[in-house]
Amino acid sequence: MRRLIAYAMLGHVGLLGGAFVFQALGYAPCAMCLWQRWPHAAAILIGLVALAGVMPRAMALVGAAAAAVTSGIGAYHAGVEQGWWEGPSSCTGGGDALGGLSGGDLLSTDIPETLVMCDDIVWQLGLTMAGWNFVLSAGLVVVWLMAARARSLR
Repeated sequence: MRRLIAYAMLGHVGLLGGAFVFQALGYAPCAMCLWQRWPHAAAILIGLVALAGVMPRAMALVGAAAAAVTSGIGAYHAGVEQGWWEGPSSCTGGGDALGGLSGGDLLSTDIPETLVMCDDIVWQLGLTMAGWNFVLSAGLVVVWLMAARARSLR
């Protein structure tokens, strides 16, 4: 069980670390990219608690839930990127978010250079980053569940 929890936790460390590496390389995250990071951070903390011996079986189930949440956000985000469904108007190119802006806001030139819309694909290797997060995090759900079902605490 402990070994599987450690593997799952390290998977989350790798995915979260990879996101920060891509950001350091100049691939700015959109809002939904940032949403996907929080469950990874939570899963890392959950793994640490479980490895410390605090209710490891229950923590493994909570870790599986965190992995499922980030996987679900990744699936949703990948669908938005591919145009399969609409994304939040606050971070997609639909323009619906303009209604709440004043004239001064619309004319402002103080737009961050790294603003990325959620429906823009900034990197792709077969799948987009969101797609890879969906697939790899779904795999981590399986590892967490295997840890929860393990008979031995080793």
